[in-house]
Amino acid sequence: MTSNAWWPNLIVLAIASGIDLRSRRIPNWLSVPFLFAGFAVQAVAGGWTGLQSSLAGFGLAVLLFGLPCYLHAMGMGDLKLAAGVGAWIGPNQFWMAFLVTAMAGGVIAVAHSLRHRSLGRCLDNSGGLVLNLAKARRANRQVDVGNRSLSIPYAPAIAIGTLFSFFTQ
Repeated sequence: MTSNAWWPNLIVLAIASGIDLRSRRIPNWLSVPFLFAGFAVQAVAGGWTGLQSSLAGFGLAVLLFGLPCYLHAMGMGDLKLAAGVGAWIGPNQFWMAFLVTAMAGGVIAVAHSLRHRSLGRCLDNSGGLVLNLAKARRANRQVDVGNRSLSIPYAPAIAIGTLFSFFTQ
């Protein structure tokens, strides 16, 4: 999108990553204003076209991060943060951000599980999540993806993917 998105993304993603690393949460007071500011700034900077691109980026983020949230494999804070990123950078750049985020998240997850000596349990939970994908929602129950010690802070992965995407545009 435009260079007016670099600094707000850098600042918000750094703060979100620090909070997520410490508390495994991304607060609404950070992600919701970030989301609406993305709409506003892109609308002012690009007019109707900027707002359309911002809305499309938001929609793409909700689509791509919505399924893991729906399955309780990811938190809503991650979804809201990604939606804010999408509103700032638009759909074209968000595709690259999403791909790099997924790769960074995988590396972080493997490193975290190796550090906690729980790689086998994490792989079992991941396999169970995939196998129970349809069954979990039909039965209206949550898939067991492990306890808090196996959860990873995903804001750093979103930050890595998003900031990397600025260098590929």
